[in-house]
Amino acid sequence: MTVESPSPRVAPERLELPDGLRVLGIESSCDETGVALVETRGEQVPKLLAQALHSQIAMHRNYGGVVPELASRDHIRRVLPLTEQVLQQAGCRLAAVDVIAYTKGPGLAGALLVGAGVACALAAALDKPVLGVHHLEGHLLSPFLSADPPQFPFVALLVSGGHTQLMRVDGVGRYALLGETIDDAAGEAFDKSAKLLGLPYPGGPVLAQLAEGGDPQAFALPRPLLRGGNLDFSFAGLKTAVWTQAQRLGPQLERHKADLAASTQAAIVDVLVRKSLLALQQTGLQRLVVAGGVGANQMLRRQLNAACGDAGIRVHYPELALCTDNGAMIALAAAMRLQAGLQPPTKDWSFDVKPRWPLESLVASSAEN
Repeated sequence: MTVESPSPRVAPERLELPDGLRVLGIESSCDETGVALVETRGEQVPKLLAQALHSQIAMHRNYGGVVPELASRDHIRRVLPLTEQVLQQAGCRLAAVDVIAYTKGPGLAGALLVGAGVACALAAALDKPVLGVHHLEGHLLSPFLSADPPQFPFVALLVSGGHTQLMRVDGVGRYALLGETIDDAAGEAFDKSAKLLGLPYPGGPVLAQLAEGGDPQAFALPRPLLRGGNLDFSFAGLKTAVWTQAQRLGPQLERHKADLAASTQAAIVDVLVRKSLLALQQTGLQRLVVAGGVGANQMLRRQLNAACGDAGIRVHYPELALCTDNGAMIALAAAMRLQAGLQPPTKDWSFDVKPRWPLESLVASSAEN
């Protein structure tokens, strides 16, 4: 899907940008509107100056999931007030922003178009360059904003509602896919299992909370693809097993709901931990980065910390506030790509979005630059 400006297409102007670059990032890929401002500092990790986020959870709860049209409309209502809020917090005028970045994909097409359209309109009005960012690269680099930032190279476990991947990361734009889900992602397994248990939206966090009071060994649930050194994931069979167990319990489900939730969470976390350790073993790397919404799961963090601590491996997470979709990760990814010289800024204000966009494709585009 492409939306172009009415003016004739010309070769975009390439710009040299100074140090102390201020990048405004806009995230609108799904059901959270995020805006943030970061500033580059030579070769150091960019500094987060301010951020603001609006979640649509309350709006979508009545429907049991995200309604794309409602999500797009809400982004339209929220993005400019959030931008004003961020600039006010940072003590920065809009005219002082050097680059405007936005989430180009993957995500919901209509939601992505809102962020892209606003970013390009602001950039055109201000005569500033604009830059489209890969949503997953934002998650991948978000731990660099934490109090304990990682160093390259590392293995990355990307776990979110729609993606579960293991990547080898040697630098910005230098990514190698080690394994990925062949069906449901870990976040989907949490959410779909929660729905089978009759839990409200958003199911994953509710299931995790319920699981804290249950017995993780109460039900024997499958852990697919753990043999043979395979780094791919599969969670669809787990969802079926949860449904089967719920049907067997029948009227007794309510009494055993916490145990089934705990057993479900334990199965998902066990697979994620064991696959991550295997990826570290196969690559020989001693550093693991965990990013994405499921990275906020406390059981996952506890088990990874314990397993990696025993093996002498450092584990890095984004701050909890940066695990969900947010503008800070988009602004950061744009700034780090600019620092690395991978994506020269241009004043090309036509825009497109990519609802489906494999992260591995960034490697080829980075090499071309």
